[in-house]
Amino acid sequence: MSVSSIKSNEVPSSTRSVQLGKAIRTVLLSAALLAPALSAGADEAKPPLRLCADPTNLPFSSDEPGKPGLYLEIGQAVAQKLGRTVSYNWYKSYFGKRTVRETLLSKQCDAMVGLPLIDDFMGPSVIFSKPIAHEGYALVGARDRKLAAIDDLKGLRVAVQYQSTPQNLLAMRDDIRKVTVLSPEEGMTALEQGKVDVAFIWAPVAGWLNKTSYGDKYQIVSTEGDGLLWATAIGFAKASGALRDEVDGVLPSLGPDIAALFAKYGVPNGAPVKFGQADRATTSSVGTSEPVTVGQAAAAEKPVQTAATTGDAKGDAKGDAKGDPKAGREVFNGTCAHCHGPDAVQAERKIDLRLLKKRYADEMESTFWKTVHDGRPAKGMPAWKDVFSDDELRNVYAYLQSVQDTGGN
Repeated sequence: MSVSSIKSNEVPSSTRSVQLGKAIRTVLLSAALLAPALSAGADEAKPPLRLCADPTNLPFSSDEPGKPGLYLEIGQAVAQKLGRTVSYNWYKSYFGKRTVRETLLSKQCDAMVGLPLIDDFMGPSVIFSKPIAHEGYALVGARDRKLAAIDDLKGLRVAVQYQSTPQNLLAMRDDIRKVTVLSPEEGMTALEQGKVDVAFIWAPVAGWLNKTSYGDKYQIVSTEGDGLLWATAIGFAKASGALRDEVDGVLPSLGPDIAALFAKYGVPNGAPVKFGQADRATTSSVGTSEPVTVGQAAAAEKPVQTAATTGDAKGDAKGDAKGDPKAGREVFNGTCAHCHGPDAVQAERKIDLRLLKKRYADEMESTFWKTVHDGRPAKGMPAWKDVFSDDELRNVYAYLQSVQDTGGN
């Protein structure tokens, strides 16, 4: 075959090999140059899921890596399904709805696990995922005790939380002796010390304490009825509908994992016992250790007091007309911190007790005694004169004196 018979588009094989090698090297070089850009684009497409959480609120959340809490582990499982990592915005949850406003609604995070799925919670500002669980109040008692109906409590001493639905529910039952406590912890202590036969208290904390402090000694029976049980979900700001829909898409596949997490933290998640209707109590839970209850509580007996408010704390005050700040701090953090903040650290000025001296000057002490004795019911402040002795309240006043802000106005 002559050279002139070769078609113009045919190239000798040696030349084609050289050209192919150059093309492959060009493709490989382009891929290497594009890889960082593609990786950056992937990261931008899947940012971390930012969760709002309380750093010290077990069994719900904690900043301890080895014990993150029920809500955070649910959030982590959701993020993993979405192909995201997780980051946290820590904020104390005892500020109630204000916590939601200053974190979730202020775009400090993307989601908050464990909000109550009720119609009037934060109006239209918060939207919710599908339900993740049901939480509420439970009966806690010995494992061999029958706790299947309200009549099973006849003749028993029952611990009920102050201003709670259980307290309202049992208020008219003269055949049940009510012993008012101020927290689930006090209810469990009263049960353990034999001061009550049954505790009717906030279930998640009761279950957690039963598992971690009492060796799973007690049965925890969830209850159902008006104000006793409600659904919880993951909350999002109104503008985050797309993220909410993503989360809803993966939640069904996480059902077994979420059930296992409830068991891990001892939080009851079984079939509840149906109780009669109570006087309706407006409840709100934002990852707190117990729901905030609004409205007046029914009359009840004097609360059981634990080591934080009796014994050595009271004894230290004898002979000291000025009170014991150390003992007062224990009482304050065990009772008052829910509204006024641990160690009286509170960002909301109207309930910031570090400003008492600035606000009332020489009338600080008289204002303190009137407030703690009589309460301010219209503002949600109960009267404490039938709960704590004057010696104990004097200790609280001594503690508050020690933390007054003496800086400029």
